[in-house]
Amino acid sequence: MSDFKYSPSHHVPFRDQDALGAARKITREDFLNHPNKNLDVKVMPDFDVWFFFMMDIYFRIKHAMEAGEKLVMILPQPWPLYEKIAYMINRNKIDCSNLYTFNMDEYANEDGVIAPEEWPYGFTHSLKKYFYGKLDPQLRPPENQMVGLTNENFKDYGKMITDLGGADICYSGPGWTGHLAFVEPDAPEVPKNLEEFKQMGPSIVTLSPFTLAQNSLHGSFGSSGDIAAVPPKAATIGPAQFLEAKNRIGLYSIGVHGTATSWQRLIARLALFGPVTPLVPDSIIQLVPSNVWVTETIAQKIEVDWNKGY
Repeated sequence: MSDFKYSPSHHVPFRDQDALGAARKITREDFLNHPNKNLDVKVMPDFDVWFFFMMDIYFRIKHAMEAGEKLVMILPQPWPLYEKIAYMINRNKIDCSNLYTFNMDEYANEDGVIAPEEWPYGFTHSLKKYFYGKLDPQLRPPENQMVGLTNENFKDYGKMITDLGGADICYSGPGWTGHLAFVEPDAPEVPKNLEEFKQMGPSIVTLSPFTLAQNSLHGSFGSSGDIAAVPPKAATIGPAQFLEAKNRIGLYSIGVHGTATSWQRLIARLALFGPVTPLVPDSIIQLVPSNVWVTETIAQKIEVDWNKGY
């Protein structure tokens, strides 16, 4: 075989060849026998991850509300799934007056102006449409307790969560670059020193070209590779809010429209087994006790598949 050597493109944020080579060799069994005692790793069928994600949100709400306790959640955006959670809340008539939710992130334009709630492709809009709006009015929390990032609250967003005692649960899952929420490894706004990175709070960040490509595959942007349709920046929680949370669940579960193809297969391995570094923001999950749910699709071996060709 010809010996052809090359380095990763300068566009790739994480380029440690040894760590990349080791990540590519990680097997399903390695996930199940993870050496880091902070991480409780489970591998499960693809559907089960999303089912248990919905169930976890629902039962946390149910238990806290029935106990008369406050519940603070940092939520990502698998949009329509939230209406199923709302259905179960309505079916069981759970009073959500003590529920506080904070969106993980929101899009922004090139000037750092955060998308308004009325923008139909935004995360605040989707949370209000698929969750808050689907709850029976008599069961809803006050609307100001279901919070998205806005131009008005952005500077106080981290303090709002901290003042409530920090999040009781934060759900996460890495993007193509390994971003945590929208904290990108190659954004000029993101610290490169790990200790400074861990203290980073809510910020406006420049989205990576890889994230533009990733999100152009989402249904909201036509699932067609329309990278020009994806906004260039985002408002996001920081690593500080993630680390402050009392509990964390990392979901490694994203494929391409039900196929075995997934851009998340390698970055999941880097985030969970590689060095803890701002160059793979999600890797800080290794530093704190966390539940990790990995789908069979993500856990499957990384290997050449000549049947798929180039």
